Amino acid sequence: MNNRVRELRGERGWSQADLAAHLDVSRQTVNAIETGKYDPSLPLAFKLAKLFGLAIEAIFEPVD
Repeated sequence: MNNRVRELRGERGWSQADLAAHLDVSRQTVNAIETGKYDPSLPLAFKLAKLFGLAIEAIFEPVD
């Protein structure tokens, strides 16, 4: 799954640790999501969408 998490985090000037703190996850989890090694759970995807003020589909897209 492709995502825009790194881009969106960067626009806000947040480190991975900053984003992790907002989401109540580890920095390693943020890194794994950004690099595509981990697809977040649905509750975590909703947290990301709410935090960035976007629909889930605006952050994540399936790989064809």
